[in-house]
Amino acid sequence: MRYSVSLFVLLSVLCLAGCGGDGVTKKADSGALEIAVIPKGLSHQFWLGVKAGAEAAAAECGASVVWQGPPKETEIALQINIVQDMITRGVSAIVMAACDENALATVIDQADKAGIPVVMVDSGVKSDIPKCLVATDNLEGAKMAAEVLAGLMDGQGELGLLPFISGAATSEIREQGFKEGVAAYPEMKIVTTHYTQSDVSTAMNVTSDMLTAHPDLGGIFATNEPGAIGAAQALRAAGKAGKVKLVGFDSTEEEINALKEGVIQALIVQDPFKMGYEGVNTAVAALQGETVPSLIDTGVTVVTLENLESEEVQALLNAGK
Repeated sequence: MRYSVSLFVLLSVLCLAGCGGDGVTKKADSGALEIAVIPKGLSHQFWLGVKAGAEAAAAECGASVVWQGPPKETEIALQINIVQDMITRGVSAIVMAACDENALATVIDQADKAGIPVVMVDSGVKSDIPKCLVATDNLEGAKMAAEVLAGLMDGQGELGLLPFISGAATSEIREQGFKEGVAAYPEMKIVTTHYTQSDVSTAMNVTSDMLTAHPDLGGIFATNEPGAIGAAQALRAAGKAGKVKLVGFDSTEEEINALKEGVIQALIVQDPFKMGYEGVNTAVAALQGETVPSLIDTGVTVVTLENLESEEVQALLNAGK
């Protein structure tokens, strides 16, 4: 079942128009157009999809990508240092996903004062400075997760929630969306919430704690890749795979395998390739002085065993590979 509204063609045209302008083309040809792309972390497959999309867009524009981010999504200070290094380097634009929506606002202000446009992808900041946010509608995606779990659990039972990092905009919005979605089902209740710190081992441990403390738990929503993988491992270890319904976010190979195995029942799948692609497109357009949209919704799809092999889902899962 497809829930996204694609802006891919529209923004591709925008990029081609922007890259075709004499000013930008000459800068790129001279090697001057350099786009810093800064993810929240480097250890998860999701960010490799963002990188692939960013590099594809840069190649079309004749630009170059400087890819650098903290190893872990919890390393906020390191990400701030990376942004400051890119400002000192004098990159043409910055495309980034913020580890923390508050902490990164000041350094983005520094980029703006240096004349470097900033485009956010995946996770934004509490600031009006970025030219655009290119992201999933995380609120809607999390509500979809609640709807899927309600269907799997006949609209009743106890739920566990696994957000990832407190203060990360994406995590907080997904937590909010799930709670709003569950509120539509009066016989369902979130009885336990644990942050995973975007770490598989942590996710496994807190899920094990959930299962012990709440033996009647009927479903879990894991709000990102490591959360889903860790929760799946805990369910296997506890012998509750398939008994406790698990809905996760993203679509790594390990998550897809767990879906096929029946440990995960559904995945809320983003389009990281498109995030990176449209992030760089938008940065190039902003560099040329074009008016860019303040928000680009890259779409979200619910993937289940039933639609996994469909042409549409396979195209999404294999984008950039």
